[in-house]
Amino acid sequence: MENSVKLIAISGGVGSLQGRSAEDVIAYAARVSNPKNQKNFDTAPKLLEYCLKHGHFSVFETVSMSVEVTTSRAIADQIIRHRSFCIQQLSARYAETPECVTYTPRRQDTRNRQNSIDDMDAETQSWFDDAQKHVQDISTRLYRDALDKGIAKECARFLLPMSSKTVLYMTGNCRSFIHYIGARTAEDTQREHRDIALQIKAVFIENFPATSRAMGWCA
Repeated sequence: MENSVKLIAISGGVGSLQGRSAEDVIAYAARVSNPKNQKNFDTAPKLLEYCLKHGHFSVFETVSMSVEVTTSRAIADQIIRHRSFCIQQLSARYAETPECVTYTPRRQDTRNRQNSIDDMDAETQSWFDDAQKHVQDISTRLYRDALDKGIAKECARFLLPMSSKTVLYMTGNCRSFIHYIGARTAEDTQREHRDIALQIKAVFIENFPATSRAMGWCA
């Protein structure tokens, strides 16, 4: 798989909220001004729907989620632009990263520079596959040669291509993920990044079902 996503951590209740889900914690926080009703978790889904409908997004900042994303450096650079997230990324300064991700080419849309069209002919696809392999093979060999010559990893990594595989941990509150999913599952997102966003969306739906229903992301 070119890209992969998996959940590694998510907020949950502790103390008097021990065992409660992330969404229960959101509902509890949303009712801070109504302490007698704070633990009314039966109506939490309706409350979350109300908050989203009326723009009360701050309550969704009370819980967070962390996902592990495996992708290329090129796509990781796009993810890091979402500055509301805390990112911990594999550092090629310390770890060897000769492995690369291989992608399928698409034709440039001449009317919309943010779009590409998946109708590339087989001959050009084959050429691009060979070109990627050629660049990756040369880069990996020179990278290894540099390390053998005693060149520090932090310098040798300059020889690696943007297709180099990387791993990053993406941590953000529920509100950040709502915004990210909405923005990066849009059709004008680069397909490789959109694939990641859709996988994150699936993780989000599983762990925030009421919020996801309110957003219209699931039945």
